[in-house]
Amino acid sequence: MTEFETLKKSIRSHERDMVDLETILTSHPALSPENGGDGELEKCAALEDWLKKHNFTDLARFDAPDERVLSKIRPNLIATIKGKSDARTIWVMAHLDVVPTGALSLWNSDPWQVVEKDGKLYGRGVEDNQQGLVSGVFAALACLETGIVPEYTVKLLFMADEECGSTYGVRYLLEKHESLFRKEDLILIPDGGDPKGVTIEIAEKNILWLRVHTVGKQCHGSRPDEGKNACLAACDLSLRLHDLENHFNAKDALFAPDHSTFQPTKREANVDGVNIIPGEDVFYMDCRILPQYTLDEVRAEVNKRIAAVEAQYGVKIDTQEIQADQSPATPVDAPVVTKLAAAIKDAQGITAKIIGVGGGTVGACFRSKGYNAAVWSTMDEVAHQPNEYCIIENIVKDAETLASLFLQA
Repeated sequence: MTEFETLKKSIRSHERDMVDLETILTSHPALSPENGGDGELEKCAALEDWLKKHNFTDLARFDAPDERVLSKIRPNLIATIKGKSDARTIWVMAHLDVVPTGALSLWNSDPWQVVEKDGKLYGRGVEDNQQGLVSGVFAALACLETGIVPEYTVKLLFMADEECGSTYGVRYLLEKHESLFRKEDLILIPDGGDPKGVTIEIAEKNILWLRVHTVGKQCHGSRPDEGKNACLAACDLSLRLHDLENHFNAKDALFAPDHSTFQPTKREANVDGVNIIPGEDVFYMDCRILPQYTLDEVRAEVNKRIAAVEAQYGVKIDTQEIQADQSPATPVDAPVVTKLAAAIKDAQGITAKIIGVGGGTVGACFRSKGYNAAVWSTMDEVAHQPNEYCIIENIVKDAETLASLFLQA
């Protein structure tokens, strides 16, 4: 029996343990303060306890301070499996935090209690990002149980705050503990993919989230001439910003959709009565921009259109950047891409496809700092939806693929 076959056998023997770990993790809601929660510490502690009980001995915490949560910290946990060589590290990174459930009436079961049905696990976080977390854990556990040593040292990173910008997760680590990472490392993020596990994401659109605050003059609804309608000016501006899709109109087949998008999304309440002309209005823009355009180019055009609306309606408009990220693509021939593609072929017999995405992952944080990163998993991509689920077999298969990656020289 080859080393890979031995690891596969170990992984397959732990299918019920995978379900149990998913169940434990889901029972500890890990919501950020922005989403009305108290952070990830309780969930991290449960995971750390589980790892210790299963012979993970090299565990280290790198906690970010956060005064908004009861514990005052946001946990980042690293489990290390020593390899034959320390020339590079194989990182498998998954986030601990989840998004809120949304309306409970849309769920068929308690979101915080795993329900198993027809080979699927249902619950908040089971796919995003516990599937990738559990796959990484059991690929590493197979090495510990069998005594098979990975070619390179493996580090599992369980990080905080991915859903709300990674300020207390990866961004904190890159700012305060960047010595953890090296440019030759293989950085893999199992936090996005497709139902067959074919796609390797190597690039993300640049992200710009804007809060747009318009200030006019409130007045009676029958006398708009005595006021300055902030809602009207904001609506006009939202259309002008949406029209940026026609200004930054390049296309790139690596992405779907293949163009930049500028979408008005959230809107805050303004006035309480129908017969009141609003003096203030707040709306938000979610902009996903092809990497060939810089955020500074976009900012300049946004400001130009804001000035035109201010002049036309006599209002004042200010913007706040809620999130702003831009990063280059990981080269298609980077080791993390080629070795992952080889592992997918070895473990699952399929040929990988290279893509870019519009959604944001921590991959962009690393790429912006000059590290090559790849995002991959086998999933139906039901993250953030009611009745979120993962397929148990996908956890197993992804663990097998990771085991193959661990053995590659």
